[in-house]
Amino acid sequence: MIQTFTVEGRQGTSAIHVGESLSRVGDYLPDQGPVVIVTDENILKHYGASFPAGHVITIGTGEKIKTLATVEYILREMIKAGCDRSSFLLAIGGGIVCDIAGFVASVFLRGIRFGFVSTSLLSQVDASVGGKNGVNLDAFKNMVGVFSQPQFVLCDIDMLSTLPDGEISNGLAEIVKHGLIKDRHLLEFVENNRDKALNRDREAIFRMVADSVAIKSRVVQADEREAGERRKLNFGHTIGHAFEKLNPCGHGRAVAAGMVAAAQFSQQRGYINQGNVDRIKDLLLGLGLPVTFDFPPEQIIEAASRDKKKQGHNLFFVFLGQIGQARVEKISYDDLNVFIRGYFA
Repeated sequence: MIQTFTVEGRQGTSAIHVGESLSRVGDYLPDQGPVVIVTDENILKHYGASFPAGHVITIGTGEKIKTLATVEYILREMIKAGCDRSSFLLAIGGGIVCDIAGFVASVFLRGIRFGFVSTSLLSQVDASVGGKNGVNLDAFKNMVGVFSQPQFVLCDIDMLSTLPDGEISNGLAEIVKHGLIKDRHLLEFVENNRDKALNRDREAIFRMVADSVAIKSRVVQADEREAGERRKLNFGHTIGHAFEKLNPCGHGRAVAAGMVAAAQFSQQRGYINQGNVDRIKDLLLGLGLPVTFDFPPEQIIEAASRDKKKQGHNLFFVFLGQIGQARVEKISYDDLNVFIRGYFA
């Protein structure tokens, strides 16, 4: 079964095909122009034999390679391979590969066509959907980037079978986030099918990925450039990104703890009750995710101050109004810092 969702961006339409397989990616590639493939060493080892014809550029793994140096390396390799404006860049990998490759495609010769085969649960429900492409700069996450939609994204559910257990949990964190901010029925489905998801039950995972992509594609369609509604997708990310800077534990794990902190902040403001906070904690713990990290408050404050969503001394913070509904408020860093000092004391 395949479900397809579309995002109409300013520069073209992106089609996300949930349940499509790597073996059929050739059906989505253009008839004209050479194909260059960007992947990482792990994906190449497991799936290289299934790649379509094309020049392959291999990069390393982990957040440490999400840099302008990696972008420059790929660009030079593309020049060596004779790529031109007719070339098509195909990223086969997780969120880091897709982020980097999408950025490269957007700046090479002022932009060439590109598409993704998304190979991790986290990238299928988050990074490869929405047209955000970019890299980190020093301690600043996703500081350099563009909005540019891939022509297609293939979410191959069967490729998740080779992921470590921790990577399944990482992706489930973002699925929980989508349920919390937009769809309480999705959240309830995750609660009722927790063990199936952790055991990679294909039917359960397919439903979770499809529902998450449906949510994110609707949000991006309404607000591609993150001027309003799309900000809600950042629930848990302000403090979560701070955790990620302090401890490279995986994006989903950091966001899980960030969501619990944001939920507690929401409770302090009277938006949700403590029972809802505890419900979120219980679900995340059951999915093998952390609900907090033990860092000194001042370190968290310093890391959070580098958030790219800040505007002067203020930032847009995402609270829960209720399960399945988020609200965005512009708050001061002073307010955030008071909460952090109290919560993490």
